[in-house]
Parts: sequence; structure tokens; C-alpha cells
Amino acid sequence: MPPKKKTKKTKPEKSDNDLEAKYRRSILDIAILQDRIASQCESVIKAQSDRTDLRRCIRDMDQKLQHERQDHRDVNSDLSRQYKTMKTELTNKVKRLEKEVSQLNEELALCQEELRKEKREREQMEQEKDATIVDLQHKLDNMETDYVKVLHDTLDSLTTQLSVVRQGREDESTTLHQKYKGLLSEFGLNAVDI
Repeated sequence: MPPKKKTKKTKPEKSDNDLEAKYRRSILDIAILQDRIASQCESVIKAQSDRTDLRRCIRDMDQKLQHERQDHRDVNSDLSRQYKTMKTELTNKVKRLEKEVSQLNEELALCQEELRKEKREREQMEQEKDATIVDLQHKLDNMETDYVKVLHDTLDSLTTQLSVVRQGREDESTTLHQKYKGLLSEFGLNAVDI
């Protein structure tokens, strides 16, 4: 008789494993929640500290603003006084500058005439330079054409010489082949078998 098969009870062990897995998951969830609470507590403490700092900063800014307003009033009165002085000085300066502008306009007219003359000379030089460049480019193109022609002629000559040499080598090879074939047949050997 064959031995009896033992039946295993897997269901209770499986449910124990499920409970243990759920327990571990619960412990992890609790740890995660505790970390979040600690992080939020730190955020609240930091926010309260920041709020205190901001209030102190606002108080300091208010004091600075008051000082700035007083300084602004002082500067404003000083600027009004300076404005009157400067206005007088500027009026005198404007009259002097108008005379200088008149003189500079005359000098500008002379300079513009010289500039036109220089432009005409430069344009003439550029035209001459362009003509020289065109001439040189033409010569360069002609030289290039000549070199290409010489190169093609040389290559054609080399190709012809190579063909002659190759034909000679092929004839020589055929002669040697026939010679050795004849020698092999004298010894009673077939060249195809070797």
C-alpha cells in the first residue's frame, strides 16, 4: 500500500501571516504619522518665530519711515534753494552754449564737406579694389581649370599605363600557368587535382 498523504493546514498560518503583516503596516503608519506631527509642530514653531521677527521688522521699518519723511522734508527745502541758484546759472550757461552751438554748426558744415570728399575717394578705392578682386578671381578660376585639365590628363595617362602593365602581367601569368601546367602533365599530374 502506498503511504498516506498528510494534509497540511495552511489556512490558520496564512491568517496569522496576514495579521502580522497588518500589524507591521499599522506600526509603519503610526511612525509616519508621528513624523508628520513632529514636522508640523516644527513648522508651527518656526511660523511663530517668523511672525515675531516680522513684527519687530515692521516696527523698525516704521521708525525708518518717519526718519525718511523728515529727511525728505529737509532735502526738499534744500533742493528748492538749490533749484533757484541753478536756474540762474543755467540761464547764463544756455546763452554761452548757444554761441558755442553756432560755432560748432559752422565747423560741422566744414566737416561734412570733408566727409563727402572722403566718401567719394573711398568709393573710388573700393571700386578699384573690387575690380582687382574680380580680375584675380578670374585668373584663379583659369588656373583652377588648367590644373583640373592637367590632373585629368595625368590620371588618363596613368590609367592607360596601368592597363598596359596589367595586360602584360596577365599575359605573363597565363604563360607561367601554361608552363607549369605542362610541367605537371610531364610528371603525370593533373593541374586540376592539385
